Amino acid sequence: MNKKELQIQIGQKIISLRTEKGWSQSDLARACGKDRQAVEKIENGKVNPTIYTLQEIAEALQVPLVRFFES
Repeated sequence: MNKKELQIQIGQKIISLRTEKGWSQSDLARACGKDRQAVEKIENGKVNPTIYTLQEIAEALQVPLVRFFES
């Protein structure tokens, strides 16, 4: 898997987990201390987030970080 594919996979997983909670991108952004545009870019695979940012998102979603890397 190349870098872009991994970014897209992680973004799709975040979307799935976020929508399971019934949250908007704005809801997730507030919960993890980011702005909505940053969340949008991560979900769309347009940026390569740091591991710390992914940890903040995982904590906001109340899931282990490893969930973002599961197929």
